[in-house]
Amino acid sequence: MKTNCSDALYHRAVKLMPGGVNSPVRAFRNVGRDPLFIDHAKGSYIYDADGNKFIDYVCSWGPDIFGHAYPPIVEAVKKACEKGLTFGACHEGEIVLAEKIISHFPSVEMVRLVNSGTEAVMSAIRAARGSTGRDKIIKFEGCYHGHCDPLLVKGGSGLMTHAVPDSTGVPKSFTEHTLLAKYNDKRSVSDLFETYPNEIACIIVEPCAANMGVVPPQKGYLQYLREISKKYGALLIFDEVITGFRLSDGGAQKFYGVNADMTVLGKIVGGGMPLAAYGGRRDIMECISPLGQVYQAGTLSGNPAATAAGIAALTAIEQDPYLYDKLEIRSEKLETAMRKAGLNVNRVGSLLTAFFTDKAVTDYESACTSDRGKYAAYFNFLLENGIYTAPSQFEAMFVSAAHSDEDIDITCNVIEKAGKMLH
Repeated sequence: MKTNCSDALYHRAVKLMPGGVNSPVRAFRNVGRDPLFIDHAKGSYIYDADGNKFIDYVCSWGPDIFGHAYPPIVEAVKKACEKGLTFGACHEGEIVLAEKIISHFPSVEMVRLVNSGTEAVMSAIRAARGSTGRDKIIKFEGCYHGHCDPLLVKGGSGLMTHAVPDSTGVPKSFTEHTLLAKYNDKRSVSDLFETYPNEIACIIVEPCAANMGVVPPQKGYLQYLREISKKYGALLIFDEVITGFRLSDGGAQKFYGVNADMTVLGKIVGGGMPLAAYGGRRDIMECISPLGQVYQAGTLSGNPAATAAGIAALTAIEQDPYLYDKLEIRSEKLETAMRKAGLNVNRVGSLLTAFFTDKAVTDYESACTSDRGKYAAYFNFLLENGIYTAPSQFEAMFVSAAHSDEDIDITCNVIEKAGKMLH
């Protein structure tokens, strides 16, 4: 595999951007190499600056559920751009996308469009605090909700104590109202509510964790969160930035049969363009400006190009009644190949992670037992054999409708060889 052009681009980039990247997840430091620079992508394939071709299972970290440069989405964006990139004013596309989101999520009665998952989470928490009049929030170790200050706290910090910021530049006072619980651990949640019964505004959780690798909720866990939040008058927020329209056309809420008070969406809802959303019960959302006192704004929120992409993506989902069945079949084949290769794999729908540990991965602590060195060897073997996956142990593998039977067969063969190499 040639990397001359990528190497040259990286040497230019490191002089101009921190680490040579605009998001840390793009750096390949965890797998012991410099990042590839991508030139273009089409369908299930991604091509780097040196002309190397890879079967892509990153899919822009999830939104490309129909593959790269999906013609209906590209055409919709082109038409929108011809009418103007952005207006900073109301337009019909915002309404159409909002209607589609609400039609798929019964728990969402009103929605606000924003530009990123981080912005959506930050705004949803502000709305939860504003509508309840409470300050404290519960998050879970290993669940990532973007880089807003109150949620950048150390995984593994002691329960029942104020969280410690996990990034310099975040004052301790910014996270003093953030409480940490253990994912899939009911007692850790009940202890917090018993200690702060009238102070917790909300629980925020990835209903299926995908940022410590894929870690599904144990049976009944989401329903437990639903019940205990109601008991104490707190709101339940599902961060469905990854799971929304990925696990089903109604996200994790439809997949698991549990509704939240508020929902955060991203990735697919923008069709690959920068767009996210947060929504929920009408009484909560009516607390947001200009109706209420919870302020949130954005010049480019719901812009014509991004909403056009989102509308096209959701329309394509609606028009393919067998989409999730096809994704399930392809993903199951990959899971089977991983298990045959002796790998420890978690899968939910079209999300997969191979963990390099002998322990069952059910939470942040067990995920951290993974051998990152072995994952790096696994990643590099796949990359050298034309398979592009996440350059980190603690990410998901995404399967798209563009992955052909041949793509899956090739990938399974490479995975089986990787297993033999590692054992």
